[in-house]
Amino acid sequence: MALSEPWQIAEVPGPRKALVITKPEVVAAMIKKAKSPILIVGHKAAEIDFEEGKLIDFLIEFSKKSGIPIVATAHAVSEFLKRNFKPAAFMPAVDIANRLADKSWKGVDGKGQHDLALIVGLYYYMEWVILSGLKNFAPNLKTITLDNVYHPNASWSFPNIAHDEWVKNLKVIAEKI
Repeated sequence: MALSEPWQIAEVPGPRKALVITKPEVVAAMIKKAKSPILIVGHKAAEIDFEEGKLIDFLIEFSKKSGIPIVATAHAVSEFLKRNFKPAAFMPAVDIANRLADKSWKGVDGKGQHDLALIVGLYYYMEWVILSGLKNFAPNLKTITLDNVYHPNASWSFPNIAHDEWVKNLKVIAEKI
């Protein structure tokens, strides 16, 4: 098992830490196995360069190909709408986290709880707290952060990796689903 350190080293995650994604094919397999995955996208996805466009453009194509519904947070919804893509839902990041931990919530599609949450594009410190809450209060939910920094409170996370390597990994995940 590969070890990694949190991107913000002053934070202490506790004894249970995220498994490090060393092979992107593992993430693709987890997505295929999930009954009800969800993709939570923060506003930073519209700012991060990704090949010829922005990360948000890649995520739109990823969602279309995989069928995973997107929940847009904060100002991300306007960026999706500018690209003629309507997310399944839009709400504050803390609100979607609370709903994922709520056993009575039936998901964005009304068909039942989500079993896998992919998260990308939030501020690190906000994602840290959200993942900590989900780790402790949504025990049946697996979380995967798709950012290029290590999030120890997720179930699975990339290590702290260079941008180019991260882009290659995300493309492999998209190809394998």
